[in-house]
Amino acid sequence: MITRILSVFIFLILTALSCNQDPSTSAGSMIIHRDLIQLRERGKIVAITDFNSTSYFIYKGEPMGFQYELLQTFADYIQLELEIITENDLNVSFEMLNRGDADLLAFNLSINNERKDKILFSDPIGYTRQVLVQRRPENWLEMTRDELDKILIRNQLDLAGKTVYVQSGSSFAQRLRNLQDEIGDSIHIVEVPMEVEKLITLVAEKEIDYTVCDENVGLVNRTYYFNLDVGTPISFPQNYAWAVRKTGSVEMVSALNSWIKTFKGSSQYALLYAKYFKNNRSRRIVASDSYSLLSGRVSEWDTYFKQYSDTIGWDWRLLASLVAQESRFDPGVTSWAGAYGLMQLMPSTGYLFGIDVTSTPENNIRAGIKYINWLQDMFEDKVPDEQERMKFILAAYNVGPGHVLDARQLARKNGKDPELWDGNVAYYLLRKSDPEYYRDPVVEHGFCRGDEPYNYVIEILDRYEHYSNFIPEE
Repeated sequence: MITRILSVFIFLILTALSCNQDPSTSAGSMIIHRDLIQLRERGKIVAITDFNSTSYFIYKGEPMGFQYELLQTFADYIQLELEIITENDLNVSFEMLNRGDADLLAFNLSINNERKDKILFSDPIGYTRQVLVQRRPENWLEMTRDELDKILIRNQLDLAGKTVYVQSGSSFAQRLRNLQDEIGDSIHIVEVPMEVEKLITLVAEKEIDYTVCDENVGLVNRTYYFNLDVGTPISFPQNYAWAVRKTGSVEMVSALNSWIKTFKGSSQYALLYAKYFKNNRSRRIVASDSYSLLSGRVSEWDTYFKQYSDTIGWDWRLLASLVAQESRFDPGVTSWAGAYGLMQLMPSTGYLFGIDVTSTPENNIRAGIKYINWLQDMFEDKVPDEQERMKFILAAYNVGPGHVLDARQLARKNGKDPELWDGNVAYYLLRKSDPEYYRDPVVEHGFCRGDEPYNYVIEILDRYEHYSNFIPEE
């Protein structure tokens, strides 16, 4: 098994060496200037982060993670929409940043001089130290602490001659090279294009013997790989930070540092850190079937979503996002109004399609699919663009088609485009709680709390984007 892994690693490394450019010059002679003022004109900030059990992941159908929540807080601070790109290869991430594909790197990036030549660091967000990840012996539960310490590597000198696998491009490799000089002996350092948590898993599963990670990440992983030890530090505490491009990012890094200064000392930051790094209950979510990075699925109903979404031409992950919004995947939930099940349908709606929505979860989904198909038929000629039509259908699923048709009439009357959602039909749906609008002669269905369907569309599409970051379409 090790031979096969090494063969793949060597192939990938050689490929990377032949293709990768220096991240500081990967954009050629082009210098990207996109500071905060340009981001405000665009209306969003694009951030790269890694997906793992602490930074960014899906649990019970909802996006979570330390970096994810920090990013949301920062985006709110600068009043911009947030778009997240997931990338676990640090070299690729540096290239994407300097090429202009993203505006911010949201990793726990150790601050060092080599990286300062390529990227502009923010002020430190936190600190950690690097630790050795090694495996405890089979009978470790029967051993005393002293007996265990005699078997495990506790002295950094004992790393001499050992083979340690680390993520390529990471600060862990550089630290091990420095450690070689400090101990005056060789450490066999194997850099591989794998994210840290995959390497930790390989140690736990006896595929490799050693890797290195940040201590807070190691402590989280130890809670569900009980045979791991992360008690041997190989570095002093180190600051970590986020990063932006070195050129054209003066206002951006200034805003970032102002936010860090305010937020880092807040109780909100302390609670957020404890949530992901100190709370054992929160750590163990990764052992659950609801943890998408481990299970590879959004919910236990994914098979039905994949089966029935084809009949309406939807990506199954969009259907899953709708169900998450409606019921949080609870097949037995009933609303105050009597809507039932995964897709929160009224029994009377199901009967229109000849289906008892309370009978089985599958029948509930089937009825929901038929209702969505009915809505698609209604809006197909009215909204030709498929992506735009999706927003109309989602809003109609939430609030009923009548109110959406009213908003189209108001948009048409007031010189807006009745075939466009954002800033047009959505604008007037939001105003259907205002007498000036819901009493307008073109309105047939009266009062509507338009903020609910308006936010409903945003939240479903946003969650769908998160699902797309983690779960393959097929």
